[in-house]
Amino acid sequence: MAVTNEKKVVVSELKEKLAAAQGAVLINYRGITVAQDTKLRRIFREAGVDYFVAKNTMIRLAAAQAGIEGLEPVLEGPSAIALSVSDPVIPAKIISEFMKEAKVISIKSGILEGQVIDEAKVKALADLPSREVLVSRVLAGMQSPIAGFVNVLQGNIRNLVYTLEAVRQQKESA
Repeated sequence: MAVTNEKKVVVSELKEKLAAAQGAVLINYRGITVAQDTKLRRIFREAGVDYFVAKNTMIRLAAAQAGIEGLEPVLEGPSAIALSVSDPVIPAKIISEFMKEAKVISIKSGILEGQVIDEAKVKALADLPSREVLVSRVLAGMQSPIAGFVNVLQGNIRNLVYTLEAVRQQKESA
């Protein structure tokens, strides 16, 4: 099989994208309408996610060159790939949400920081809360013991003030 220069360029670009991607999702887009595809592309573009259709042989070659192993079993039928350099979760979230509307597409596999993950793990990744929510939960968890400690200290001071007030009232009435 002769690989033309054009194909080499495509494989090289795809390899660079796969190597740089924090997260990627491979989907089977068979049955999706043009309107749905346009909408999906717009959503990905707004989120800063690269989305494109590629031949399975190109994906296979690029993955091998990028050192990603384990994609071969899912590279059958039409394949599209969505990758994000900044957020490993966002492609999975977008695909998962979009699958509720366009039931014809399906997840084939995913890549998380260079490791191939199966469909179940991609769906679990999509169910994770956003980064901002996780950060706020961590901060709330860190703040909770401190707030409790402050309340305990305030309770002792408050009890001392109540006791002194009771003593003052008792002395005034006597």
